[in-house]
Amino acid sequence: MTTIGLKPPQQHLGIAELRETWAIADDAGFDGCWVFDHLAPMGPDRTGDVFDGWSLLAAMAEATSRVRIGCLVAGNTNRHPGTFAKIAATIDHLSGGRLDVGLGAGGDTHTDAMMGTPTPPAVERVERLAEACEILRLLWTRPVTDFRGRHYTLTGAVSDPKPLQAKPPLWLGSSGEKRGLRVVAEHADVWLNAALPGTDIAELRRLSRVLDEHCAAAGRDPAAIRRAVQFRLPPGPDAALRLARDYVEAGFTELVLMPAGPDGVVAACETAAKLLPRLRDVD
Repeated sequence: MTTIGLKPPQQHLGIAELRETWAIADDAGFDGCWVFDHLAPMGPDRTGDVFDGWSLLAAMAEATSRVRIGCLVAGNTNRHPGTFAKIAATIDHLSGGRLDVGLGAGGDTHTDAMMGTPTPPAVERVERLAEACEILRLLWTRPVTDFRGRHYTLTGAVSDPKPLQAKPPLWLGSSGEKRGLRVVAEHADVWLNAALPGTDIAELRRLSRVLDEHCAAAGRDPAAIRRAVQFRLPPGPDAALRLARDYVEAGFTELVLMPAGPDGVVAACETAAKLLPRLRDVD
């Protein structure tokens, strides 16, 4: 079964516009509504307004009633895993158990430099991501957690309340063939691959096969990990439907739409909502 989420552009939008996009996602029947986790707008021009993603999720939890919510993806280097576990559990309660937890290795040299925080090397960031996944599992399920890793140490750590969900779904965004996809194979419920313009679907299929190989090495059924892709909706319904069908045929069952258009974000979300019934038929 294919699920379809909406990830409206978050940058340069005011709160009123953001609330409109959340209402569209909730009312139209989208399965998920997503934000991102960046301190500055993305793209060639990194200036302008952008609100904190996890604060927005708390507001979205209260402003919606049925759509699942989440962040694609939280940067692991932005917060200690213990702090992140507490934030996620809080939002799971605020939403009545509707949180999907997106997490990636993190690292943004632009905002790290302006804030004076280090950008660890890629290998270290992936190691930290693996440890963070384990810490989240422990803090969300055990009364007291002791953990000693290479990068994080917890001693008698308590994190209550636990999330409402027994196991909040963990969406991991990583495509590193040697290390990143191994972490996905070991910890993820959903693997997220961001298909930027020009990404070859054949390459996505290849990476999915690499993930299957890591699952086999980790003793995990590859079918236990759903495959997700976030992509910009092309102009015109026929092109959008063709692209969605290509992703589904490639094995991606979680489609995250990134609407855009000349008439603004709210109008683009409304256009995506009108297309949603036809997108449901691409299975």
